[in-house]
Amino acid sequence: MNDPVLTATALQKSFGPTRALAGVDLAIARGESVAIMGASGSGKTTLLHVLAGITTPDAGHVAFAPASGASVEVTALGEADRSRLRRESFGFVFQQGLLLLELTAIENVALALMINGTPRRAAEEHAAGWLAALGLAGMEQRRIGELSGGQAQRVAIARAQVTGAQIVFADEPTGALDSHTSSEVMDALLWSTTGQGRTLVVVTHDANVAQRCSRIVHVRDGRIIPTEVAA
Repeated sequence: MNDPVLTATALQKSFGPTRALAGVDLAIARGESVAIMGASGSGKTTLLHVLAGITTPDAGHVAFAPASGASVEVTALGEADRSRLRRESFGFVFQQGLLLLELTAIENVALALMINGTPRRAAEEHAAGWLAALGLAGMEQRRIGELSGGQAQRVAIARAQVTGAQIVFADEPTGALDSHTSSEVMDALLWSTTGQGRTLVVVTHDANVAQRCSRIVHVRDGRIIPTEVAA
């Protein structure tokens, strides 16, 4: 594969007697959108968490190749360095958004920058730009409970992108949405990632969402299975 941004080799992970990953190899190209599909308990969410440095595997390696600088072995980093990598280079969108309900839309997005040391005014200006780009101009001061499900997910997408994340990891980002809103959220997610030359890795059970991505990876019993078998 040309220009891989993320490379996983022989990943293994167990939770007690349950093997979630049983030797996964996966390379993801820069600028690619990859959908990870599988039944409940197949290991797809564990795979995403290991790729993103949230969970440490029992064995195997994950390497991240930033746009500039030396490759980083994610699995060799300590918790503090993995946390920094997630803040600075990775973005996350989850099914329920995991937004702070007591904050406004702009505060939720700007917080990602402020944690990295950006002054509040500059952070909010940049956050406002992302919210406007995602169709939320005029809603900056609304709290999350005052937004629809689709609008809240676009706030989450803005938060994932505002730091300049090179890879966005999305775990069932449309799982709580109706089909029309799901399509709108995927439009926003793809535009803000691969549309800007960035990379998207999305876990989904929705075939319509998966088919919007440039590649689908099927996981079963902790292993990646060939597409023709999955079909």
